[in-house]
Amino acid sequence: MLKRNRLFMILGISLSVLISGCSLPGLRGPAKNTIAVGTLSTSESQIMGNIIRLMIEHYTDLQVEMVNNLGSSIVQHKAMINGDVSITATRYTGTDLAGVLGMEPVKDPEQALEIVQREFQERFDQTWFDSYGFANSYAFTVTKEMAEQENLNTVSDLEPLVSDLKLGVDNAWLKRKGDGYEGFAEEYGFKFGKTFPMQIGLVYQAVANGKMDIVLAYTTDGRIKAFDLKVLEDDKHFFPPYDTSVVARNDVLQKHPELKDILQKLSGTVDTEKMQEMNYEADGKMKEPSIIAKEFLEAHHYFEKED
Repeated sequence: MLKRNRLFMILGISLSVLISGCSLPGLRGPAKNTIAVGTLSTSESQIMGNIIRLMIEHYTDLQVEMVNNLGSSIVQHKAMINGDVSITATRYTGTDLAGVLGMEPVKDPEQALEIVQREFQERFDQTWFDSYGFANSYAFTVTKEMAEQENLNTVSDLEPLVSDLKLGVDNAWLKRKGDGYEGFAEEYGFKFGKTFPMQIGLVYQAVANGKMDIVLAYTTDGRIKAFDLKVLEDDKHFFPPYDTSVVARNDVLQKHPELKDILQKLSGTVDTEKMQEMNYEADGKMKEPSIIAKEFLEAHHYFEKED
């Protein structure tokens, strides 16, 4: 499962294209008193999009239209600029810092959030809300058995073992500048004994069945929980933060001011473990994202008592 289109897929796309007046093919913009919620093709994005839809429907009489399977953060952004969607359900700080904003990566999560919130407000007249509470980042992952045997909790703990370890990782990361393999080796001061390029969807099974000793995974992937794996702490904060938030157009918030409070209710309500669990419900158990979203909100009573 691809968790999202990462920031390095957007090279060669100029910002002038993003803010052009041409609408995306097949999108006509939401009708009057209809809120269009845009999502990526990932289960994670569609779960969060449906949570937003159900929250709006619970608290207001507004109609909500789901615009699913937007191909990347760039496509999401273009849809917002053109008025094709009102709200995008999952935006990641690290992705949009480098992509839409064209800025250097920022390692501190709070600083990264502050920057995207300020820049989206000033440049695009959009509100980037506080994080849901989870970050979908790269993370080195091992079996819990290996972690216990070798007392592994952080990436630095790997150093005494690293020359003997087999690393399974997607090929793009091995070649990528900045937060790729070379940057990692420089930051941590070591390399793995052998690296094996793999599709990201195969790494979880590979480490679970012992074909790999360690893999580079995505922190919210449900297979981490399903295969009982352990994520090692990035103790040197090498990877940029990918904290996840909803973003809304200010003209929509001004027209429907009740939406701001509704969306803010979702801040801090979904931690990484819960997102892993919901992703596995969708991708491992094949449950519809809309059902997962409904069950989540019913369990929390739609956050009715939240200020």
